[in-house]
Amino acid sequence: MDIQFTEEQELLRSSVQRLLRDQYDFEARRKIVASEEGFSRKQWDAFAELGLLAAPFSESAGGLGGGPLSTMIVMHEFGRHLVVEPFIETVVLAGGLIEHVGTPEQQKSFIPEIIEGSKIWTLAWTEKASRFDLANVTTRARCEGSDYILTGAKIMVIAAPWADYLIVSARTSGDDRERGGVSLFVVDRRATGVDLQSFKTIDSRRAAEVSLRDVRGQLLGAQGEGVAALEACRDRAIGALCAEAVGAIGELNSATLEYSKTRKQFGTTIGSFQVLQHRMVDMFIAHQEALSLMQHLSLSLSGGDASLSRLASGAKSKIGYAGKFVADQAVQLHGGMGMTEELSVGHYFKRLSSINIQFGDPAFHVLRYAQLDTAA
Repeated sequence: MDIQFTEEQELLRSSVQRLLRDQYDFEARRKIVASEEGFSRKQWDAFAELGLLAAPFSESAGGLGGGPLSTMIVMHEFGRHLVVEPFIETVVLAGGLIEHVGTPEQQKSFIPEIIEGSKIWTLAWTEKASRFDLANVTTRARCEGSDYILTGAKIMVIAAPWADYLIVSARTSGDDRERGGVSLFVVDRRATGVDLQSFKTIDSRRAAEVSLRDVRGQLLGAQGEGVAALEACRDRAIGALCAEAVGAIGELNSATLEYSKTRKQFGTTIGSFQVLQHRMVDMFIAHQEALSLMQHLSLSLSGGDASLSRLASGAKSKIGYAGKFVADQAVQLHGGMGMTEELSVGHYFKRLSSINIQFGDPAFHVLRYAQLDTAA
């Protein structure tokens, strides 16, 4: 599959490429992740100024109406440059939930601040022992007047140390695994009762374990319909993560091919060895297959395909295995240098490893794909 981009989409892609080429090379990224905050407010403002934060939102919500294809374009380029700024967390996850299930008042209040880059958001849904089950929620919410009071804990909340607001899944009724009792809430990250234990992830991002003790939250969407909203959100997130992974895979292939042309062993370049040429051909094929799946999934997200969730799981598993294969080969072909901090290859390896477990690892999605196929 090869998507023919419109003039506007080509302009978006070239604009992102130019910005990242000029301002976000590997050394610039190393300085950003080594800083105290761990991401660049200056770059985030530049993304907003370029319209990247507005691109996926509908025009009725104040965005540019680019939808999932614009997300794919942005995330593919972000994957090539290992961008750490929280585009997925703020725009795709939180912004997508607000746009799709929020009230008109919530959309009018929250989305413009996301588009202009003044507020950062993230989604807090994972809990201890919940694995990848969106309905496995022990955090509780009780109604008190016009507000809800939340008590519980979330783990591995990416971008929480940077966020102004959290969207938190909490149980308003039912047992811990019951689908119908989960709701979503907007929580001010600096509200009384919110405690963060921050840490750096393996791929140089910042995350936190979030403790909620009698925290006031604002209901987002209808009570008890949080799992359905999160399932649709997961499909959109998978589309963005797959695009990022494909960008990273392409860069690993290019770096490995270039290295094979210069690294000498036994008096000749390693790229002349037939067995290594075969490996690099396999890496190229894996990238091309992943690229086609990425485009197919993004087109399906744009068109609202009826089998979207099944396709998302298929793409997540296939691209996940492709990413692992290419990353493993790239590190091995670079030898001991492959995992040094000074070389980008190890950083791509770590990012692809992290992408693989976000919203379900490849094995989880193979099983989910089979279950959805049986249900169909």
